[in-house]
Amino acid sequence: MQRLWVTGYRSYELNVFGDKDPKIAVIKYALRNYFKSLLEEDQLDWIITGANLGIEQWAAEVGLELGQKFPVRTSIMIPYEKFADRWNENNQSKFLNLKERVDFFASTSNLPYQNSVQLRNYQNFMVQHTDRALMIYDPEHPGKPKYDYNLIQKYQETKEYPLDLIDFYDLQDAAEEYQETHRQNYFSE
Repeated sequence: MQRLWVTGYRSYELNVFGDKDPKIAVIKYALRNYFKSLLEEDQLDWIITGANLGIEQWAAEVGLELGQKFPVRTSIMIPYEKFADRWNENNQSKFLNLKERVDFFASTSNLPYQNSVQLRNYQNFMVQHTDRALMIYDPEHPGKPKYDYNLIQKYQETKEYPLDLIDFYDLQDAAEEYQETHRQNYFSE
């Protein structure tokens, strides 16, 4: 069984503040291509991610979409109960919609947020219950994902745990490919 932990930047770290931002389509395109390559190699059974707004929720959406055509399941894990309670109504609604649609949903703590130990326990759970990780992250531009990146780097010192990064250069390449693909589709219709 191949279980992939997917994480990365929050939407605000990418200056994405609405569902119609074209960056989302490019990021989903990059995620879809990565997931498909693993699926074609029979290297992916589970896409396991968190519920943070941004890369994690977009990865879950792409996973659910691919699950209609491929034998892949999608899971969302959260670090504590009432994870999205402080979010605005629209973001809570997106969270609840995803929570209802994924193949598996759970929290690594059965309490609301108490302290940062819950976040570290969540990270440890994710790295110990997956076989590899994908991060949309650029070490030259740290943000919230640096904590996951550092944990994975430390984990790799003692365990075989592949980490693939999609950085900003990769996203630029994906944007150009996405644009070219959609331009060709537009002219062929």
